[in-house]
Amino acid sequence: MRRIGRVLHMSPSEKAVIKTSRPLRIGENVFDENKKFVGKVFDVFGPVRTPYVEVDVKNRRASDLVGKMLYQLPSKRKKRSKKRK
Repeated sequence: MRRIGRVLHMSPSEKAVIKTSRPLRIGENVFDENKKFVGKVFDVFGPVRTPYVEVDVKNRRASDLVGKMLYQLPSKRKKRSKKRK
C-alpha cells in the first residue's frame, strides 16, 4: 500500500481534504490502514509539488477520518505476452 497522506479537514460538502507529496488521478480508490475502502479521489488542486487531494467519502462518517492516514493500493498491471515468431 502506498501512503497518500493524513486527512487535514472536511470540506463543507463532506469531502476529505488531504495534503500529499505526489499527484493522484481522479477516480482512484482510497483505503484506510485496514485496507477498507474509504472513497475515490474527487479533485486534485493546489501547487504541483505538494498538491491537495479531495476524496469523496462513501459508506462512512466523514468527520471520523480527520487526522487519519489514507492509502492507495498499487495498480495491477497487465502482463504483456510475448509474440511467437
